[in-house]
Amino acid sequence: MSVRVRRVYEPPEPGDGVRVLVDRLWPRGLSKDAARVDEWPKGLTPSNELRRWYHAGEGSYEEFARRYEAELTAPEAAELLDGVRELTGKGPVTLLTAAKAPQESHAAVLLRLLG
Repeated sequence: MSVRVRRVYEPPEPGDGVRVLVDRLWPRGLSKDAARVDEWPKGLTPSNELRRWYHAGEGSYEEFARRYEAELTAPEAAELLDGVRELTGKGPVTLLTAAKAPQESHAAVLLRLLG
């Protein structure tokens, strides 16, 4: 099982496998052709409230990760996470995000849960 996180703005690579956009909003200035996104499970992303809370600098990454993991136990999110987990059994999966610091984003939480 090979799962990795990359910025969606980086050019696609042959080893990316299935490219899964894990952001709720489409990345600014990026065409769908250039992004080469295979899956876009919007319901797998953090809630707007949690995203705003974290980006406002009101809490630590660790607290954000804890809250996001709690959100992922909701039925729709859990089902989508299972769907991505199934993809990892078939070959490489690349989680794509527009986050400037993917290592401290929701994508890193997903990577840990899928790895």
